[in-house]
Parts: sequence; structure tokens; C-alpha cells
Amino acid sequence: MPTDLQSIADPQFIVLAWAAGLALVAGVISLAEIVGPGFVWLSAGTAGALGLPGALAQGGWWARVGLVSVVAGLVMARNGRVAGVLLVVGGVFLAVQASISSGWLPVTTATLAVGGVTGEMVLGHWYLIDPRLPRLALRVLAIVAIVGLTADGVVLAAVGPPRGGAAVAFWILLATSIALMVAVIAALRYPAYSGVMAATGLSYLTVLTTLGAVFLGRALVAGLAPFAT
Repeated sequence: MPTDLQSIADPQFIVLAWAAGLALVAGVISLAEIVGPGFVWLSAGTAGALGLPGALAQGGWWARVGLVSVVAGLVMARNGRVAGVLLVVGGVFLAVQASISSGWLPVTTATLAVGGVTGEMVLGHWYLIDPRLPRLALRVLAIVAIVGLTADGVVLAAVGPPRGGAAVAFWILLATSIALMVAVIAALRYPAYSGVMAATGLSYLTVLTTLGAVFLGRALVAGLAPFAT
């Protein structure tokens, strides 16, 4: 864990972790060759845009290498295996950049939580186009998100725990995010097309609550205004 707790509440750190998570999801899905290059274009493009501020920041060499690898993976999207390797490497480099100031534990939990939820939402759209696709990938991403969210709460509680009147809002957001991902898994058990529709819709809500929990929890632990006690 970092000695300066304010570093884990730095928006640049959180956005880098988000970019890393989405790049890793894009890489793994590309390697699995579950869907076509469209998913890689969208997810890798989003990850690249999220990682750009960190790459432009002073000392952001790891992020720059990661961004180059992500862009290369985007270009090679039609070759699933090559693109997958490039995206996974890019995601790792982006995570390394985020960990320099904030430590591995907060980066890992944030990457799993936000990356899993966002990947679930984006991938769900391809299942809406072709509901015959195997749903295992969506279930795995939901489980990854649940593990990340739970671990994030444990890490923040061990460090802080979150303090102040807004702490109740944080725990509500965290619990809601986990409950929504559990509901996603339940919806995917329904074999009809409406099951995928429900799962994708729930993942939209989870992206909002997860981002709220990740940002608010870290702000509370760091004691940032207006959350300082």
C-alpha cells in the first residue's frame, strides 16, 4: 500500500486502472476469439482514450508503452491472437504505471472491478446481436467484477476504513454494484433473448455505481475535501 493515501484517490490513477482493466478484457476476449474485431475496436479504442492522459503526464513512460501496445492491438484486431497478446501487454503496462504511485493492491482491485463491469457491458452488446453466442464469457466477467468489488471494499476498509458521513453512500454503492452483478449472472441463466437484454441493461447501471464506489471510497480513505472529517 502507498504511504501517501491521497495517491489512491488521484483521478489519473483511477482512470489508468480503468484503461488497464478494459484493455485486459479486450485482450482475453480477442484471444478466445468469441466475437469479431468490432468488440476489439470499441473496447481497445476506449481503453486507449482512457489511458491517454496518463501517457501524456510527466513520467508516464509505462503508460506510453502500454498505449502504443493497445493501439497496435486495435490495428491488428482482425488477427485475434496477435491483437489479444498486444492488448494484454498494453493492459499490464498501464497497470504498472498506475501502481507506481498507488501500490499494487489498490490498482489490482480497481482494475478487476471497473474492467470487469465495463467489459461486461460492452461485450453484452455483441450477445444482443447474436444471442446464440456462449454466455460463459459474460458470466466470467461478472464473477471477476464481483471479486474485484469485494476485494476493493476489503482493501479500503483495511486501510481506512472510509470515514465521514459519505461512508454510508460508499457502502451502499459497493453493495449495490455487487448485487447488480449477481443479478446479471441470474439473468444470464434465462435462456431466452430477454435474459441477455436484462443482463446488459443491469451492467449499464453497475458501471455507474461501480465508478461511484471506486471514486468515493478512495476519496473517503484519503480524507479529501469535502470528505475530510
